[in-house]
Amino acid sequence: MTRLIDLTLAQARDALVKREFSAIELAREQIAAMEAARVLNAYIRETPEQALEMAKASDERLARGEGGPLEGVPLGIKDLYCTKGVETTAASHILEGFKPAYESTVSANLWRDGAVMLGKLNLDEFAMGSSNETSYFGPVVSPWRRNGSDVKIVPGGSSGGSAAAVAARLCFGATATDTGGSIRQPAAFTGTVGVKPTYGRCSRWGIVAFASSLDQAGPIARTVRDAAILLRSMAGHDPRDTTSVDAPAPDYEAALSRGVKGLKIGVPREYRVEGVPAEIDALWSQGVAWLKDAGASVVDISLPHTRYALPAYYIVAPAEASSNLARYDGVRYGLRAPEKDIVGMYEATRAAGFGREVRRRIMIGAYVLSAGYYDAYYVRAQKIRTLIRRDFEKAYADGVDAILTPATPSAAFGFGEKGSGDPVEMYLNDVFTVTVNMAGLPGLSVPAGLSAEGLPLGLQLIGRPFDEETLFAAARVIEKAAPKIDAPSTWWA
Repeated sequence: MTRLIDLTLAQARDALVKREFSAIELAREQIAAMEAARVLNAYIRETPEQALEMAKASDERLARGEGGPLEGVPLGIKDLYCTKGVETTAASHILEGFKPAYESTVSANLWRDGAVMLGKLNLDEFAMGSSNETSYFGPVVSPWRRNGSDVKIVPGGSSGGSAAAVAARLCFGATATDTGGSIRQPAAFTGTVGVKPTYGRCSRWGIVAFASSLDQAGPIARTVRDAAILLRSMAGHDPRDTTSVDAPAPDYEAALSRGVKGLKIGVPREYRVEGVPAEIDALWSQGVAWLKDAGASVVDISLPHTRYALPAYYIVAPAEASSNLARYDGVRYGLRAPEKDIVGMYEATRAAGFGREVRRRIMIGAYVLSAGYYDAYYVRAQKIRTLIRRDFEKAYADGVDAILTPATPSAAFGFGEKGSGDPVEMYLNDVFTVTVNMAGLPGLSVPAGLSAEGLPLGLQLIGRPFDEETLFAAARVIEKAAPKIDAPSTWWA
């Protein structure tokens, strides 16, 4: 018998409208799955009572024919989103116990459309990481395993809890955030679909800030259609966020049927990075063939400043993080370490409250913003950022409709296999994704195959500003052409 939680979000949405089962039945089955999979540590906190209350209200609205676009659909919320009355920690000890008196705009949009909250999802502390190993509440374990191996695999980061929960059928979709690849990389690692919208498409109000000029909210879901449904509810103008674009969210689901016939897809030569496994290059070539078979033309393009993107990103992002995280000092909320004077309290609170990776990035950020180094590092990185954006603008001006690249330089890796001695090794996981954030463009990761070890691999599509519709159309073509990736085995059950 098919479990209700094995349905896609679109299937569950449609079945709820037809009253084939109730929202409460769906929520109960989802809660049971979460309880059985706690070994994955995907959720920092579960909210089953709230989920059942919301499901009951959804059933009442559905019975009256007043259901919203997501009525009764259970979702997980990354613990970077403030949720009214529900503890929000950003996976950091320094915010432990903080219960916001307000709701983030994105999560409020989801509740407006009838979604049901299952709980708060784990992440790298303050979204700083590429493996979900830096959370104060412990690492998230991927539901995937290598063929014939019991080695624990990382789900990617920072939205590792979101990706793992979606892949393991612990929610029908999840909110996530992407600062340098933190939606697309974990989606690629877990065989899910991740969308980083254009900067400004989704409101950042009520989302704990990492790097304000780079952060963007987006969904992780099981299918391209599910991601399109979620993004339409998440997106929209918000006057409380001055970077929010004043434009209605398109019907992304309707764009899925467009196809790619007549589109020009760019393949950037600079993304052919030395040392990338042959299976990544082979998958990229296969993606090109799928799009050509569907009627697209594929052209080689050059994005010459790509090679500077990673070092520039790791100057800009820590600089903004050091400024944003200055607010956590033990005075107003969260952890407070008692000391004899206020300066001692600041120092002790921040030393005890921040993890190693967060402290590292704060120190890097403070350094590049300091007198004598601001012009040498931060200003120069911002100039590189402008050149990166111009590279993309030139490609689009030359008629390219979207760009196809690998999503990650490898399949997922085991715990402790990267970055244990050299953090730069971990930072290199973002080599294919950071350019999108630096240029403020939309990007989408779609599952496209399995590695030789049986782990998911993804392809990335990069679009014009505010043209997520073309990405959804192209991703749907790849999704239909690619071999179907089954759900991971429930080894934890």
